[in-house]
Amino acid sequence: MIPFFNRNKKPKVAEEKKSNCDIEHIAIIMDGNGRWAKQRKMPRIKGHYEGMQTVKAVTRYASDIGVKYLTLYAFSTENWSRPTDEVNYLMKLPGDFLSTFLPELIEKNVRVQTIGFIDQLPEHTRKAVLEAIEKTKNNTGLTLIFALNYGGRKEIVSAVQLIAEQYKNNEIGLSEINEQSFSDYLFTKGIPDPELMIRTSGEERLSNFLIWQASYSELVFIDTLWPDFDEKALDQCIEIYHSRHRRFGGL
Repeated sequence: MIPFFNRNKKPKVAEEKKSNCDIEHIAIIMDGNGRWAKQRKMPRIKGHYEGMQTVKAVTRYASDIGVKYLTLYAFSTENWSRPTDEVNYLMKLPGDFLSTFLPELIEKNVRVQTIGFIDQLPEHTRKAVLEAIEKTKNNTGLTLIFALNYGGRKEIVSAVQLIAEQYKNNEIGLSEINEQSFSDYLFTKGIPDPELMIRTSGEERLSNFLIWQASYSELVFIDTLWPDFDEKALDQCIEIYHSRHRRFGGL
Protein backbone atom coordinates (compact mmCIF):
# COMPACT_ATOMS: atom_id res chain seq x y z
CA MET A 1 0.00 0.00 0.00
CA ILE A 2 1.03 3.58 -0.48
CA PRO A 3 0.71 5.94 2.47
CA PHE A 4 -2.10 8.22 3.50
CA PHE A 5 -1.80 11.65 1.94
CA ASN A 6 -2.45 14.78 3.96
CA ARG A 7 -5.20 16.83 2.29
CA ASN A 8 -3.66 19.99 3.73
CA LYS A 9 -0.44 19.46 1.83
CA LYS A 10 -1.35 20.03 -1.78
CA PRO A 11 1.13 18.79 -4.38
CA LYS A 12 2.93 21.47 -6.32
CA VAL A 13 1.54 21.67 -9.83
CA ALA A 14 4.24 21.53 -12.46
CA GLU A 15 4.60 24.50 -14.77
CA GLU A 16 4.03 22.24 -17.75
CA LYS A 17 1.13 19.80 -17.48
CA LYS A 18 1.67 16.17 -18.33
CA SER A 19 0.04 14.82 -21.45
CA ASN A 20 -0.28 11.65 -23.50
CA CYS A 21 -0.91 9.27 -20.60
CA ASP A 22 -0.59 5.74 -21.96
CA ILE A 23 -3.41 4.40 -19.75
CA GLU A 24 -6.60 4.55 -21.76
CA HIS A 25 -9.11 3.68 -19.02
CA ILE A 26 -8.86 4.20 -15.26
CA ALA A 27 -11.64 3.02 -12.94
CA ILE A 28 -11.90 4.15 -9.32
CA ILE A 29 -13.84 2.83 -6.32
CA MET A 30 -14.25 6.08 -4.39
CA ASP A 31 -14.26 4.78 -0.82
CA GLY A 32 -13.84 6.47 2.55
CA ASN A 33 -16.13 9.51 2.51
CA GLY A 34 -17.93 8.46 5.66
CA ARG A 35 -14.76 7.63 7.55
CA TRP A 36 -13.21 10.93 6.49
CA ALA A 37 -16.17 12.75 8.06
CA LYS A 38 -16.18 10.57 11.17
CA GLN A 39 -12.49 11.31 11.83
CA ARG A 40 -13.39 14.99 11.87
CA LYS A 41 -16.58 14.52 13.93
CA MET A 42 -18.68 15.69 11.01
CA PRO A 43 -21.87 14.19 9.53
CA ARG A 44 -21.34 11.59 6.82
CA ILE A 45 -22.87 13.84 4.17
CA LYS A 46 -20.00 16.28 4.69
CA GLY A 47 -17.66 13.50 3.59
CA HIS A 48 -19.74 12.96 0.46
CA TYR A 49 -19.63 16.68 -0.27
CA GLU A 50 -15.83 16.72 0.04
CA GLY A 51 -15.68 13.60 -2.10
CA MET A 52 -17.52 15.51 -4.82
CA GLN A 53 -14.78 18.15 -4.77
CA THR A 54 -12.23 15.37 -5.25
CA VAL A 55 -14.19 14.10 -8.26
CA LYS A 56 -13.83 17.53 -9.83
CA ALA A 57 -10.07 17.68 -9.17
CA VAL A 58 -9.39 14.15 -10.41
CA THR A 59 -11.52 14.67 -13.51
CA ARG A 60 -9.61 17.83 -14.39
CA TYR A 61 -6.28 16.12 -13.92
CA ALA A 62 -7.23 12.95 -15.81
CA SER A 63 -8.36 15.13 -18.70
CA ASP A 64 -5.13 17.15 -18.61
CA ILE A 65 -2.85 14.10 -18.71
CA GLY A 66 -4.74 12.47 -21.59
CA VAL A 67 -6.73 9.65 -19.97
CA LYS A 68 -9.48 8.64 -22.40
CA TYR A 69 -11.96 7.05 -19.98
CA LEU A 70 -12.46 7.62 -16.25
CA THR A 71 -15.09 5.46 -14.56
CA LEU A 72 -16.15 6.37 -11.03
CA TYR A 73 -18.18 4.09 -8.76
CA ALA A 74 -20.68 6.64 -7.49
CA PHE A 75 -23.60 4.54 -6.19
CA SER A 76 -23.99 0.77 -6.11
CA THR A 77 -27.13 -1.35 -6.23
CA GLU A 78 -26.33 -2.26 -2.61
CA ASN A 79 -26.12 1.36 -1.41
CA TRP A 80 -29.91 1.61 -1.19
CA SER A 81 -29.64 -0.15 2.18
CA ARG A 82 -27.94 2.89 3.72
CA PRO A 83 -29.90 5.32 5.95
CA THR A 84 -32.64 7.15 4.06
CA ASP A 85 -31.18 10.62 4.75
CA GLU A 86 -27.81 9.57 3.34
CA VAL A 87 -29.36 7.95 0.26
CA ASN A 88 -31.45 11.08 -0.39
CA TYR A 89 -28.32 13.23 -0.19
CA LEU A 90 -26.43 10.92 -2.53
CA MET A 91 -29.30 11.13 -5.02
CA LYS A 92 -29.09 14.91 -4.81
CA LEU A 93 -25.33 15.03 -5.43
CA PRO A 94 -25.36 14.39 -9.21
CA GLY A 95 -27.59 17.42 -9.74
CA ASP A 96 -25.46 19.61 -7.47
CA PHE A 97 -22.25 18.36 -9.08
CA LEU A 98 -23.40 18.89 -12.65
CA SER A 99 -25.05 22.26 -11.99
CA THR A 100 -21.70 23.70 -10.92
CA PHE A 101 -19.27 21.62 -13.00
CA LEU A 102 -21.02 21.00 -16.32
CA PRO A 103 -19.90 24.29 -17.94
CA GLU A 104 -16.28 23.41 -17.18
CA LEU A 105 -16.75 19.86 -18.47
CA ILE A 106 -18.09 21.27 -21.72
CA GLU A 107 -15.18 23.74 -21.92
CA LYS A 108 -12.68 20.92 -21.35
CA ASN A 109 -14.31 18.78 -24.07
CA VAL A 110 -15.32 16.08 -21.54
CA ARG A 111 -18.13 13.70 -22.45
CA VAL A 112 -20.38 12.43 -19.64
CA GLN A 113 -21.78 8.90 -19.68
CA THR A 114 -23.34 6.58 -17.12
CA ILE A 115 -23.49 2.85 -16.53
CA GLY A 116 -26.03 1.20 -14.28
CA PHE A 117 -29.78 0.87 -13.89
CA ILE A 118 -30.49 4.55 -14.44
CA ASP A 119 -34.23 4.05 -14.93
CA GLN A 120 -34.53 3.14 -11.23
CA LEU A 121 -33.07 6.44 -10.00
CA PRO A 122 -35.27 9.30 -8.74
CA GLU A 123 -36.56 11.53 -11.51
CA HIS A 124 -34.51 14.58 -10.46
CA THR A 125 -31.31 12.51 -10.42
CA ARG A 126 -32.03 10.91 -13.76
CA LYS A 127 -32.95 14.26 -15.32
CA ALA A 128 -29.67 15.89 -14.23
CA VAL A 129 -27.61 13.00 -15.57
CA LEU A 130 -29.44 12.74 -18.89
CA GLU A 131 -29.11 16.48 -19.43
CA ALA A 132 -25.33 16.25 -18.92
CA ILE A 133 -25.11 13.30 -21.31
CA GLU A 134 -27.07 15.20 -23.96
CA LYS A 135 -25.09 18.44 -23.62
CA THR A 136 -21.70 16.67 -23.84
CA LYS A 137 -22.53 13.92 -26.35
CA ASN A 138 -20.42 15.47 -29.13
CA ASN A 139 -17.34 16.09 -26.97
CA THR A 140 -14.25 14.13 -27.97
CA GLY A 141 -11.93 14.38 -24.97
CA LEU A 142 -12.08 12.43 -21.73
CA THR A 143 -15.19 10.29 -21.27
CA LEU A 144 -16.29 10.62 -17.64
CA ILE A 145 -18.41 7.61 -16.71
CA PHE A 146 -20.47 7.54 -13.53
CA ALA A 147 -21.50 4.11 -12.28
CA LEU A 148 -24.90 4.95 -10.79
CA ASN A 149 -27.15 2.28 -9.30
CA TYR A 150 -24.57 -0.13 -10.70
CA GLY A 151 -23.85 -3.72 -9.69
CA GLY A 152 -21.56 -6.06 -11.59
CA ARG A 153 -23.51 -9.25 -10.90
CA LYS A 154 -26.81 -7.64 -11.79
CA GLU A 155 -25.25 -6.31 -14.99
CA ILE A 156 -24.14 -9.82 -15.98
CA VAL A 157 -27.53 -11.35 -15.15
CA SER A 158 -29.21 -8.64 -17.22
CA ALA A 159 -26.91 -9.44 -20.15
CA VAL A 160 -27.72 -13.15 -19.86
CA GLN A 161 -31.43 -12.37 -19.85
CA LEU A 162 -31.09 -10.31 -23.04
CA ILE A 163 -29.13 -13.06 -24.76
CA ALA A 164 -31.65 -15.70 -23.64
CA GLU A 165 -34.51 -13.61 -25.01
CA GLN A 166 -32.77 -13.21 -28.36
CA TYR A 167 -31.95 -16.94 -28.46
CA LYS A 168 -35.58 -17.76 -27.67
CA ASN A 169 -36.66 -15.56 -30.59
CA ASN A 170 -34.09 -17.17 -32.91
CA GLU A 171 -32.22 -13.88 -33.21
CA ILE A 172 -28.91 -15.37 -32.07
CA GLY A 173 -27.36 -18.83 -32.22
CA LEU A 174 -25.23 -20.59 -29.62
CA SER A 175 -22.14 -20.34 -31.83
CA GLU A 176 -22.49 -16.55 -31.83
CA ILE A 177 -22.17 -16.30 -28.05
CA ASN A 178 -18.56 -15.69 -27.04
CA GLU A 179 -16.62 -13.31 -24.81
CA GLN A 180 -16.68 -10.47 -27.33
CA SER A 181 -20.36 -10.76 -28.16
CA PHE A 182 -21.22 -11.09 -24.46
CA SER A 183 -19.39 -7.83 -23.75
CA ASP A 184 -21.70 -6.11 -26.23
CA TYR A 185 -24.64 -6.80 -23.90
CA LEU A 186 -23.01 -5.03 -20.95
CA PHE A 187 -23.41 -1.35 -20.02
CA THR A 188 -19.82 -0.80 -21.13
CA LYS A 189 -20.38 -1.77 -24.77
CA GLY A 190 -17.84 0.09 -26.89
CA ILE A 191 -15.74 1.10 -23.88
CA PRO A 192 -12.33 -0.56 -23.43
CA ASP A 193 -11.79 -2.54 -20.23
CA PRO A 194 -9.94 -0.57 -17.54
CA GLU A 195 -6.20 -1.16 -17.45
CA LEU A 196 -6.00 0.29 -13.95
CA MET A 197 -8.52 0.00 -11.13
CA ILE A 198 -7.94 1.97 -7.93
CA ARG A 199 -9.69 1.61 -4.59
CA THR A 200 -9.18 4.18 -1.88
CA SER A 201 -9.51 3.90 1.94
CA GLY A 202 -7.45 0.73 2.50
CA GLU A 203 -10.18 -1.78 1.63
CA GLU A 204 -9.05 -4.52 -0.75
CA ARG A 205 -12.04 -5.83 -2.68
CA LEU A 206 -13.95 -5.02 -5.88
CA SER A 207 -17.36 -4.68 -4.18
CA ASN A 208 -19.26 -5.82 -7.27
CA PHE A 209 -17.66 -3.18 -9.52
CA LEU A 210 -16.88 -4.04 -13.16
CA ILE A 211 -16.29 -7.68 -12.24
CA TRP A 212 -16.37 -8.81 -15.89
CA GLN A 213 -14.45 -5.85 -17.26
CA ALA A 214 -11.73 -5.93 -14.56
CA SER A 215 -10.62 -9.49 -15.31
CA TYR A 216 -7.15 -8.26 -16.32
CA SER A 217 -7.08 -4.84 -14.70
CA GLU A 218 -4.14 -3.93 -12.51
CA LEU A 219 -5.57 -3.42 -9.03
CA VAL A 220 -4.12 -0.75 -6.76
CA PHE A 221 -5.41 -0.44 -3.18
CA ILE A 222 -4.37 2.63 -1.23
CA ASP A 223 -4.93 3.83 2.33
CA THR A 224 -5.94 7.35 1.30
CA LEU A 225 -9.58 8.20 1.98
CA TRP A 226 -11.34 9.48 -1.13
CA PRO A 227 -11.72 13.12 0.01
CA ASP A 228 -7.92 13.18 0.52
CA PHE A 229 -7.15 11.67 -2.89
CA ASP A 230 -5.45 14.15 -5.22
CA GLU A 231 -3.28 14.50 -8.30
CA LYS A 232 -0.21 13.25 -6.47
CA ALA A 233 -2.05 10.14 -5.31
CA LEU A 234 -3.23 9.43 -8.85
CA ASP A 235 0.31 9.86 -10.15
CA GLN A 236 1.58 7.33 -7.61
CA CYS A 237 -1.11 4.83 -8.62
CA ILE A 238 -0.07 5.28 -12.24
CA GLU A 239 3.57 4.71 -11.25
CA ILE A 240 2.56 1.44 -9.54
CA TYR A 241 0.76 0.42 -12.73
CA HIS A 242 3.87 1.09 -14.79
CA SER A 243 6.00 -0.97 -12.40
CA ARG A 244 4.04 -4.12 -13.23
CA HIS A 245 4.45 -6.55 -16.11
CA ARG A 246 1.07 -7.30 -17.67
CA ARG A 247 1.18 -10.84 -19.12
CA PHE A 248 -2.52 -11.62 -19.64
CA GLY A 249 -1.93 -15.26 -18.77
CA GLY A 250 1.21 -15.56 -20.92
CA LEU A 251 4.90 -15.29 -20.10
